[in-house]
Amino acid sequence: MSAEKTVLTASVSINAPIEKVWKCWNTPEDIMQWNQASPDWHCPASVVDLRIGGKFTDTMAAKDGSFSFDFWGTYDDIIENELLMVTLGDGRKWKTTFASIGDVTEVVESFEAEDQNPLEMQQAGWQAILNSFKAHCEKI
Repeated sequence: MSAEKTVLTASVSINAPIEKVWKCWNTPEDIMQWNQASPDWHCPASVVDLRIGGKFTDTMAAKDGSFSFDFWGTYDDIIENELLMVTLGDGRKWKTTFASIGDVTEVVESFEAEDQNPLEMQQAGWQAILNSFKAHCEKI
């Protein structure tokens, strides 16, 4: 993470084992189920090449068809069930950590803010997606 960039954090505690959480985070079929910040959006496509230098691409789309975009990045570091470091398509850095605490898995995302939207909106959006991830992991 860059010292001059604003870094935001989102976190969630999931009532599921770390291996299940890791799988849900990195499997396209799962990602398409949870990767949205609100019910009027969805993720109709996801591709994951989970290796250092590999790329992921998630298509984020309004359900009414009015707008869509690809959210993508390249994996810089991977420690299975523990850490993902990514450089996003626009050059920002994103770090996700996974920690097992008893029967609970703690997921913490730290990401460099972009300069197009208010910080509060970015924080709320990333947290909403993480909350959707938690709900998905706990119901399957």
